[in-house]
Amino acid sequence: MKTACVLLAEGFEEVEAISPADYLRRAGIDVKILGVTGMTVRGSHEIQVQADAELGAGRGDYDCVVLPGGGIGAANLAASPVVGELVKRHFAAGKLVAAICAAPAVVLHGACGILAGKRFTGYPGTEANVSGASFLEDRVVQDGNIITSRSAGCAGEFAYAIVNYLMGEDKADELAAKVLL
Repeated sequence: MKTACVLLAEGFEEVEAISPADYLRRAGIDVKILGVTGMTVRGSHEIQVQADAELGAGRGDYDCVVLPGGGIGAANLAASPVVGELVKRHFAAGKLVAAICAAPAVVLHGACGILAGKRFTGYPGTEANVSGASFLEDRVVQDGNIITSRSAGCAGEFAYAIVNYLMGEDKADELAAKVLL
């Protein structure tokens, strides 16, 4: 069974976290929601989410690490050395790293330095803080083992791309048909 973790830090964008967690679980992927700032994490719109576990030093080995955005949430992810270590370790191992909204620029580029030479997308304007990578206005961009997406309105397509990468196009299309994506 494929595995994924969704990292939640205070200020995360709720749709960008819950949609991928839900869609990946529907596709049969074992998803752990990990609280970076505790077990109960407040999103950018004051919705509190109960994590499955707290993120600890070196916690876990997954087929995919999902980083939701939200300006404050992405900044809080980037500020965590444990998040940086987890993302860099998974990226170096050739495992999927998926980030949406502000997280590609703030976490993947700023905190982890893994966007160099890659194509990516993110929330409009965040690309101004990224050098050495190619920004695209596409809703979802995959470059090697990195998937990036623009915003909450793209969360379904973002989740589809993750499922496609981990489980194949047939499973992703099956999911899309079931949720009318």
